[in-house]
Amino acid sequence: MLDKCYLQPAFAVEMLLEKLSGYITSVEKQRIEECYGRVAASDILSPEDLPGFARATMDGYALKAADTYAAKETIPACLKISGEVFMGENPGFEIISGQAAKIPTGGMIPPGADAVVMLEHTRSISDDTIEILEPVAQGENAIKRDGDTRKGSVVIRKGRKLRAQDVGALAGTGITSIDVFKKPIVNLLSTGDEIVPADCRVSQGQVRDINSFTLSGLISEEGGVVYKKWILKDDYNTIRNCVEQSLQEADLIVIIGGTSAGTRDMTAKIIDDIGNPGVLFHGVAVKPCKPLIGGIVQDKPVLGLPGHPAAAVVSFNLFIAPLIRRLSGADLSPRFMKTVRARMGKCIVSAAGREDHIRVYVEHREGELEAIPIFGKSGLITTLVNADGIVIIPSSKLGIDKGESVTVNLF
Repeated sequence: MLDKCYLQPAFAVEMLLEKLSGYITSVEKQRIEECYGRVAASDILSPEDLPGFARATMDGYALKAADTYAAKETIPACLKISGEVFMGENPGFEIISGQAAKIPTGGMIPPGADAVVMLEHTRSISDDTIEILEPVAQGENAIKRDGDTRKGSVVIRKGRKLRAQDVGALAGTGITSIDVFKKPIVNLLSTGDEIVPADCRVSQGQVRDINSFTLSGLISEEGGVVYKKWILKDDYNTIRNCVEQSLQEADLIVIIGGTSAGTRDMTAKIIDDIGNPGVLFHGVAVKPCKPLIGGIVQDKPVLGLPGHPAAAVVSFNLFIAPLIRRLSGADLSPRFMKTVRARMGKCIVSAAGREDHIRVYVEHREGELEAIPIFGKSGLITTLVNADGIVIIPSSKLGIDKGESVTVNLF
């Protein structure tokens, strides 16, 4: 275990990820309709060219581009109509020089034609003759037979978390099942003599379990599965037994509460006592999750989160989410996050050397977005409910001035 210190969050999470470099969940084959949000376990290659035939991207006439090169409205090119293309059908005829065929958007371009002139750039002068009013280049308003994907090309890269459009692309290539990584299993252990189930009537000094519900939703959105949730008393043997059981069942164990320096806080000791290397760090330079614990036991990550609801959410974003991505085999390159730029509505002071995550709500004021900080202790539920996102004050800054432009990471 390292000497007691508060690590920068990026360094702390990298310590955990480095220990998990060889640990990924197993692979299973799934039908593509079950693969939304799943992670591809291998490169997926297209089994065929797409669209598989040359087709028009505009309503107009299929023709040879060379027949239009001198065309203009004052001296149009005249072409004979040799036929018409219908959707979903092979034209069954060929275009030769001096001819054109009427074609709809998406229609198959007849052999011999190499471009499509837009309907708006033509003029009918008889039932079988049109005038071309503007030239077109070879390939204009057309897609080649392999213009979307080429047979053998990569459609989806290994490690990609599949979105709706990715699954649609697989369907378009005729792929109906793929190998994906199994979802990482997470066990949540809420600790504290004061914690009671959400359906219980609370007595003085008791609080209902909040964090396991919040974290379960966040874990599901990130692609993990919560297998078991416990509410445990502050008892060493009880917590240790549940951690040891979880190590047999889950890929990631999250202990909520019991991370600070109080006499009954024993999370770090349990992690260290169960196995090597144990606790990697105890404390990160982040408000509101400073006492967070990160450890590895039996090659599996075990996290100790502060019990305050806001701290649990920030801890998830900084630590649990990247761990789930690593365990699921997902690409660890920086994620696209939903963000907006806004001006800060009030001055915020921050301590040097500490990364502050400030809850804010966003509203329109005077034609601009303004981020209004939500002040309150991290244990208050409504500070999360009322927040639209988080503004991060880097450890190198001493705060944010009113009116300063900031990035809001939206929930």
